[in-house]
Amino acid sequence: METSDLNALAAASVVPGITLNDGNTIPQIGLGVLRIEDEDVQPVIETALAAGYRHIDGAAGYENEGGLGQAFAATGFNTGEARESLWLTTKLKDSEQGYDSALRAFDRQQNLLQVDYVDMYMLHWPTPFNWRSGETWKAFARLRDEGRVRTLGVCNFLPEHLERLHEETGEWPAVNQIELHPTWQQRDVAAFCREHGIAVEAYSPMARGADLNAGDGTIERIAAAHGVTPAQTILRWHIENGTIIIPKSVHADRQKQNLDVFGFALTLDEHAAIDALDGPTRAGHDPRTFTYA
Repeated sequence: METSDLNALAAASVVPGITLNDGNTIPQIGLGVLRIEDEDVQPVIETALAAGYRHIDGAAGYENEGGLGQAFAATGFNTGEARESLWLTTKLKDSEQGYDSALRAFDRQQNLLQVDYVDMYMLHWPTPFNWRSGETWKAFARLRDEGRVRTLGVCNFLPEHLERLHEETGEWPAVNQIELHPTWQQRDVAAFCREHGIAVEAYSPMARGADLNAGDGTIERIAAAHGVTPAQTILRWHIENGTIIIPKSVHADRQKQNLDVFGFALTLDEHAAIDALDGPTRAGHDPRTFTYA
């Protein structure tokens, strides 16, 4: 085995696994691929896999599943033991919600991704103004029964949406992926999820970079005390909270840095200082009114 392969295995082995309510285990750190063009995503995935990432978070709405599939095929992560070592998430387009339409959509997505199964399939937004999550979930459950999907999740669901889904299907999702970062912590949503055994996954874990300077230099001061970057400081805070995170970077060096958050720990005071940065303004969209793709 080459040194680069050994380094990747070592990095991957450090990342904790989060056990979900269905018994599956998801790596706590993954790579997000939002806003990467289809023709540009393959080298990003290849450098991430080489760095030790074993969790990739995609979506039909990102319009780059074809490039993801090419990357998996080129690296051998689409079959065999390598595939088994990889957690692959993708999401249904909101416009394709519904029983029959979701099944057709998954057929297309699976072909693009060039894999025999997807580790997690997710509803992207709840769209309460055009609610079809219950019937869509039944299609998801069929895919799970067929072995084409292992875990079912949702994104951007508020407690009211989670309760409605549960009333209609009798199930809680395994994961709820939400916007979560130091200045938008969604504590009520996170608490509801944990109360019902739903793992919390954070997208925009650094508020698209805006939180790197949060708290009038609070993050920067804590980072300096540990000899790490502000980004690593925020990601460490997430890790200590038990949150799954999917930071995005197209740069190989930053990808490595985002995995390298296990050589230090925040003090109780430092963790509390980041907790205190919570604020009233989201960086993204309101799940009660937004639809995507």
